[in-house]
This record gives sequence, C-alpha cells and structure tokens, in this order.
Amino acid sequence: MTVSRARRRRRDLPLALAAVPALLLGALTAAPAQAAPVDDIRVNEVVTTGSVEDSIELYNKGTSTVDLSGWILKDDNNSSKYTIASGTTLAPGAFRAFDVHSRLGLGSSDKARLYLPDGSTLVDGHAWSAHSSPSWSRCPDGTGAFQAAAVTLGAANACGGTGGGGTDPAAWPGGGAVATADAANVFGGDLSGLHQEGSVLWAAQNSGKLWRLVRDGSGGWTPDTANGWSSGKTLRFPNGSGTPDGEGVTLTGTGASGGVFVATERDGDASGTSRLSVLRYEVTGTGSALTATREWNLTADLPPTGSNAGLEAITWIPDASLTAAGFKDASTGATYAPSRYGAHGGGVFFVGVEGAGTVHGYVLQDSGAFTRVASIATGMAGVMEVQWEPQASRLWAVCDNTCGGLHRTLKVDAATGAFAVTATYARPSGMPDYNNEGFALAGADECVAGSKPVHWADDSNTGGHALRRGTVSC
Repeated sequence: MTVSRARRRRRDLPLALAAVPALLLGALTAAPAQAAPVDDIRVNEVVTTGSVEDSIELYNKGTSTVDLSGWILKDDNNSSKYTIASGTTLAPGAFRAFDVHSRLGLGSSDKARLYLPDGSTLVDGHAWSAHSSPSWSRCPDGTGAFQAAAVTLGAANACGGTGGGGTDPAAWPGGGAVATADAANVFGGDLSGLHQEGSVLWAAQNSGKLWRLVRDGSGGWTPDTANGWSSGKTLRFPNGSGTPDGEGVTLTGTGASGGVFVATERDGDASGTSRLSVLRYEVTGTGSALTATREWNLTADLPPTGSNAGLEAITWIPDASLTAAGFKDASTGATYAPSRYGAHGGGVFFVGVEGAGTVHGYVLQDSGAFTRVASIATGMAGVMEVQWEPQASRLWAVCDNTCGGLHRTLKVDAATGAFAVTATYARPSGMPDYNNEGFALAGADECVAGSKPVHWADDSNTGGHALRRGTVSC
C-alpha cells in the first residue's frame, strides 16, 4: 500500500543523529559489518520528489556479484517494507534503482534503510530532514557523503550540482545568429527529436507523428509532399494500435532504407503509464500511417520514471567507432566486442532519459533481444536530445529550458573506456531560452569556411515556429 506522507516523523531517529544539522544527517551507522561481499552493497541515491519520487538506488562497490534476492528496503517505519525480487543480482560497479512507491512513502524527514532477508540485519542506510532537491546522492559513489545532486538513477552520481553539473558553460562554438527554418504554423506544438540524413530532415512529434522534411530553397525545411508525407505520418505500435509518444528519431548506417527508429516514452492512449520503447518503422510506402515492425520495450530494464519524463532522445553509433575508441561494455566489464551479440545492425543505440538526465547505450538485436552496455550521467537536470557527430567522434547531449539550453559533448575516455563529458556549451547568444527538445547536425559535406548548419526543434512552437537553424564549428 502507499504510505501517507502526513505520518512522517523522526520518532525513531537515534539521538546522536537527531543532533546533526539538517541536510547533513548522512549515512546511518550500520550494524556490525557483514562478511564481504554483502558489506559492499550501499544505498547510493535517494529521490523523494518529482517524476521519479520514492526511488532508492543501490550500488555494489566491491569486486563480486551479490545476490539481492529477498533483501528488504525500509523507510523510517519498521512495519513498511519493500522486498527485492528473487533472482535480482548486482554486479561489481553496477547500479540498480528500485521504485518503492507501492510499499514506502519517502517523506521530507525520513530514512532509506537496507536489510538482509532476515529483516533485522541492517546493511546500510541514509537519513535526511528535507526532501531531495532533486536527489540525495553519495559523492563519490558508494563511499562518500550524501549531497544534493542531479537525478542519475541507474548510473554514476552527478556530484557537481543539480543542473549544470558544476561546470560553467563555454560560449557556443559557432555563430551567435539563429533564424527560423520553417514556415509559420506548419507543425504546431510538440515537435521533438530531429535527425538529418543529407537533404532530408526527419522529425518526431509527441502526438504520434513522423515527418519527412525536405529543403525549401531558402535554407529552411518543409514537409515532403510525395508519398503521403505532406501532413506527416501517424505512428502505431507493432499490433497497429496506440499512439506512440514519439520523442526521438535516428537512423543506422544504412539510412532510411534500413528503417527509421523512434524513441517513445508512453502510449498516448494510456498516457499515465510509462512505455520506454524503441520502435522501428519501414518508411518506403505511400500510406498515411506507419505500423512498427519491431519494438524493444526497455521499461523494465531502466530505472523508474514518470510517464512524461522517459525516453526523450535516441542516436546510433557504429560499432567501428566504439571499438576504435576502446569503448567498455558495462554488461561484461570488458572492451566492447560486437561479435558477442547476434545481428544488431552494426552499432549501439544511445537513448536519453529526460527525468534522470542520463544516457543509456543498448545493443538492440534483430531478434528483439537487447543488452544495456552503458549508463552515462550527463550531470544535467534533463536530457532532451542526443546526437552522434561522426566528424568529431563525439556524442552531444542537449537540455532544454530546464537547464537554460545547455549542450554537452562526450567522448570515450581512453583510460576508462566510458563516455565522459568533454565540454559544456551555452546556447547561441542569438537564441532565447526556447523549449528545444530536438537538435540535429549537418554532415561534414556541408562544412563551409569551418562551419556547418545545425537545427533545433522547439516543442512549444514559439511565435508559430518549431524549427530554427544556426551554425557550429566543424
């Protein structure tokens, strides 16, 4: 049952902890140490508010996999408990978030406690005296004190702050001027993910549409009038039903002929329920609707998220680029080996989770199977777009007006094999703080005098325009 937040009291907080200043209560003193590797499991992040409220993340700081079957999470009420499902394990260096809302209600003055299956042996815990803002996170992971940080459930904690990761952004690496790139009131609101494929710009719309846009002759884009694309095409799930809330769009190395891939966070016909899926569509027909030929439903594999704060972005990175950079497969702990997986299109899909500010890499096999091979904390309060830029071998992560329009670039770190932030940029000086949920870069073939075009999609259709263009350094 859901526990009322009104009951929250610090009635059973030890006197020693009660004397600690508010917000600095820190980790609870654990019971006598258990034999390793049990003692390596730590409460690592707690979220009490927002779209992923009542979430507790555990982290394994040890060197051995630990079976968490039957372990128990409690708040400050001993009569309320959340039992971890049988078969749940945590690998070394891995993170696992649990949505405990159905059993616990984490209040403004409360605790998150982890017990062995006997219900009385305390392994670890954390207490606080104010709601998370937005997350209480250990810094560094597994060993440090708790502090306010961005939500990064299921990934390494972002210990630099709540929105910008503690890094002052540099000036936009391109021209400051920004211009509209569509005619007035073509799309209305909710235009989101973008992907440029040469002379075609693909755009996903939250209302369950996919657009194929072509150049309008004046530097902008207009709906393709051929083959039924003039008003966009309606998207359906594989059974032909539903309204996928399309948020991101990408292609693989074979281009549109190999299918268009759309990231969706829910079915608009059941908008209160998360459905974090990647959908593949054949786009060569002439009909007005597209039915997905494949769905990879990632919901159960990802940390819990609000139904309107899930998969907001998607991009594809070729296997060759990842192996050349020494990318490490988080599922194995070894260098990424594409041959380990079945047919999977020759690359890895990276998806951005809006509410958590995280990016996760997935091998999506043609069989419908999938494996998560990376979880990346961007340090931003949200991720609304991700784009791979082959020319510079870097991954872009974009936040909308939640973060003042921050853009971050990430590359594979040679020492760790993991993606790490390499730069943080402010939005162009000539662009107001729009609700930009889409971002696309032109290819190297469009570089002129050291610059190439970039485009943004404004979900709010400010001033009747959803598309804008600018430039970025090549």
